[in-house]
Order: sequence, then C-alpha cells, then structure tokens
Amino acid sequence: MILGIFAAAAAVLTTPFVSAQNLDAGKSPEKLFADGCAACHRSPRGLAKGRYTLTLSWFLQDHYSAGPDTAKALAAYLVSLDTPPPSPAAKPGSKSAKSKQRPPKPAVQGQ
Repeated sequence: MILGIFAAAAAVLTTPFVSAQNLDAGKSPEKLFADGCAACHRSPRGLAKGRYTLTLSWFLQDHYSAGPDTAKALAAYLVSLDTPPPSPAAKPGSKSAKSKQRPPKPAVQGQ
C-alpha cells in the first residue's frame, strides 16, 4: 500500500504540467477583433474613443483579452483606426468668425 502511494506521488511529481495555451497568439489584430469583438461591435472604428494605447490595453487585458501581448496589439489597432469627431464643414469662400469685421462703436457725444 505504501509502495502504491509512493508510485502515485512519483507519477504526479514527474508528469510535466500542462501550461495554458494562448489561442490568440500569432493572430493579427484584425483577426483578434473579428474573433472576439465583432459579435457585439460592427466596426473597430471609434471604439478607442480617444483613449491612449496604454490605458486601452490595460482595459482590454482586464476585461477581454487572453494576455498582455494580445491586449497591446488590439489596443494599438483600435487606436490606429480611431478618427476624430467630424468638424462642421466650412462653406467655400466664407470667412471664419474671427475675421469678420465688427461695426464701429457709436460715437459718444459730450455731456
């Protein structure tokens, strides 16, 4: 019986531990988005919302990605596609508000 316990302990101690496999390793950021984000988000454009790559990477790592490398790659991809909000289009030939001339002040006559 004791010999059986020693044999079982030896088998457990000499068996190599199976490490967790990162299924996202080696995937492009586009593929990462398609596999993990496209179910809820139609497009990667605008998802970064002006955030820095580092803070977005931390967020993704805490909530969505399998590891720091995956989160960094996905964050960089999202930031690269982030577009600033559209500015109002200026009419051709119009001057900006700062360049408009103001009417002269009324003259104050002596009292």
